[in-house]
Amino acid sequence: MKAFDSLSQIVKLILQFFFGWLISGLYRLIKGIQEGNLVTIIVGLLALFTGIGNVIFWVVDFVTILLSNKITVLV
Repeated sequence: MKAFDSLSQIVKLILQFFFGWLISGLYRLIKGIQEGNLVTIIVGLLALFTGIGNVIFWVVDFVTILLSNKITVLV
């Protein structure tokens, strides 16, 4: 996660635009495992394996990266 967090904002936005459906779930899953947070792990899995979760988190993460340069919702 340090690698993604250290990227510039424009690179994060480009990655999120094209691969957000994957990044959103993986980011939450890995962050949840690192911190031992079961809720974040479950949210990460739901974001990865449900179609609606992918779309919602793709948009939400794009906006949070645009506004604060990091993924902040449910992490």
